[in-house]
Amino acid sequence: MSNSEKSYGEQRKKASEFRTRAEYLDHELKIMKFRRWGINLPFRDYSIEIEDFVPAIAATIGKVVMVTAMVAAFANCDVYAHLNLTSGDFIAQNVRYEMLIAGAIFVLLFSAFLNPNTNLAGTHGPMIPLIPIAASAGGHPLALGLLIGVFGLILAVTKGGSKLMNITGIGVRGGLLLYLGAVGLIGQLGKLEKWAADGGVGSVSFAVIGVTVLVYAYLARIQKRWLAIPLCSAIAGIIAFSMGADFAFSTPPGLPPFDPMWWWGTDTGWKMGLPGVQQFIAVVPFAILAVAMWSPDYLGHRVFQELNYPKEAKNVLMDVDDTMMVASIRQGIGSCLGGGNIASSWGTYMIPAAIAKRPIPGGAVLTGILCVVTGILGYPMDLAMWQPVLRVALIVGVFLPLLEAGMQMVNNHKESQSAGTCIFACAFVNPVFGWSAAMLLDNLGLIGDRERAKSLTWNEKLIIPGFMFLVCTIALGLVGQLPGIPGMF
Repeated sequence: MSNSEKSYGEQRKKASEFRTRAEYLDHELKIMKFRRWGINLPFRDYSIEIEDFVPAIAATIGKVVMVTAMVAAFANCDVYAHLNLTSGDFIAQNVRYEMLIAGAIFVLLFSAFLNPNTNLAGTHGPMIPLIPIAASAGGHPLALGLLIGVFGLILAVTKGGSKLMNITGIGVRGGLLLYLGAVGLIGQLGKLEKWAADGGVGSVSFAVIGVTVLVYAYLARIQKRWLAIPLCSAIAGIIAFSMGADFAFSTPPGLPPFDPMWWWGTDTGWKMGLPGVQQFIAVVPFAILAVAMWSPDYLGHRVFQELNYPKEAKNVLMDVDDTMMVASIRQGIGSCLGGGNIASSWGTYMIPAAIAKRPIPGGAVLTGILCVVTGILGYPMDLAMWQPVLRVALIVGVFLPLLEAGMQMVNNHKESQSAGTCIFACAFVNPVFGWSAAMLLDNLGLIGDRERAKSLTWNEKLIIPGFMFLVCTIALGLVGQLPGIPGMF
């Protein structure tokens, strides 16, 4: 019987049989083969290792922060001011609700058991600044969530996500990762410095980042970068607290309301009632743009796996189309239940998991449990949102690895042309525009590798990239995201 016909259990070996831990983890990745839309069980089809705690912790921290930012963006909209959503505990209760929806239903059910090739459905961070614009256009959170779910399902069923990933050149991929990593890193450093200055402890940011650089460099040298998130975050919190930074637990244990009609009532929950036809029409361009922004996001996560996993580990790579399908289902159901999250591929999970050389399901089990525990206890939410812990976790767990991965992908002059153009276009508008514009130019052979462009069909060279560029540009223009061009909403 060949190895391809043997089960995971038959091929598994003890860690002690390998010279290094890295060899053991690589072997685990090579022998796993998950059941697509079947029953996958821990210890039968995959293992749960100590390394799985790293992406689980990072994902839980990221989830608390991103969902809070998303729900707060809705609550703080001027057009919703009369609803007083910022008063009381509406935001905290909705975040708790989303933690339970994500952890108990979607993370465990889909990514851990039914289809471990689907990344966890997280939060669509780039949509946060667009929320006030969608609201002022007459949008409704439920209408926006439902349409994103519908459009996402269409893209998943037609396998548009994987097609776009396959026709995106190496240079464009590298440029996208470099831009996302650099901008994110600079942003996190700026926010930490501002927080420290506002709190009268300006030296805290310098001390925290200085120690983080040294610890991260040492972990990289000894090939233990997977320890960066828990270790650097813990050290950052200890340093900040010892230097006088304020911290206090303020969110007590509890459960949120579970009745969807309470959340979508006229005087309870969101206090908006159910959306009408006009409110659905108002959010159409925003929903299109949200789904269009999925592709570069998902592309970055899949590429990160490919860079960190052994080449033989093809069976454990993220399936882009299935991940889009799960994110779409999660979006539609979550919105109907009353949640304020907008879904995407969960970056604060995938990137640390790839660094730790772990497949999706083992950490997904731990992430689901941590999300449920965090949502019920409340206090861990306070710790995850404390600025030193949060910023350092995002820096070492997401943005530094993105930078490193982008650098690895740009190996010659041709790829640097495509990467540079992508970075320039991203900086000009945003990553969606930059990715679609650079992909079109690269596939036409105007930049990058001309020999690669000659090998592409006209569908891959012009029709698909051109259509994607038009969709992204029109959607960005309608919502006022093109520089110097006022939006229609």
